[in-house]
Amino acid sequence: MNPDTDLRIERTLDAPRELVWRAWTDPEQIKKWWAPRPYQTPECEIELTPGGKFMTRMTGPDGMDFTGNACILEVVEGERITWSSALLPGFRPNSFPDDGCGGFPFTAIHTFADAGGGKTHYTATVLHKNAADAKIHADMGFQDGWGTCAEQLGEVARGLVSERA
Repeated sequence: MNPDTDLRIERTLDAPRELVWRAWTDPEQIKKWWAPRPYQTPECEIELTPGGKFMTRMTGPDGMDFTGNACILEVVEGERITWSSALLPGFRPNSFPDDGCGGFPFTAIHTFADAGGGKTHYTATVLHKNAADAKIHADMGFQDGWGTCAEQLGEVARGLVSERA
C-alpha cells in the first residue's frame, strides 16, 4: 500500500466469512449495506467474473442520485474481489464527468479472511492514480463512509447467520 495514493479500511466483522462473502456478492444483500444510512442503494448489478459488470445506484434524502459503473477485475471465491471504476464491463474505458461525485478513477480490492470465532477480517483498499485523487476521496469522507458501509456489511452478514439458524 502506498500511503500517498491509497486508502484503506479494516474491520473484524461478527459473522463467518462465507456469510460476509454472500452479503458482498448477492445484489439483494448489497442493496442493504452499500450506502451509509440514510442513503440507499435501490439498484445493484454484479457479475462475478473478470470483465463483469458492477453497478450500484445510490440515492439520498438530500436529492443525491448517483450511479457508479465499474468492471470486475478479479474474483477469488470467498477471499477477494477486485474492481475498478476506471473500466466499464468488458474492460471498456470509463469516462468521468465533472459531477462532484466520483469524478476520478480508482481500483478497489476487498479481502475476506477468517478471524477465528466465527468472525471475518474484512479489508477494503482503494488505489488512486495520484495523491490528489486520494486526497479528494479522503476529503469526501472515505474513512467514515466506507467504514460505515463496512459496519453495515457486518450487520447484513449477521442477519444471514440468523436466517441460517
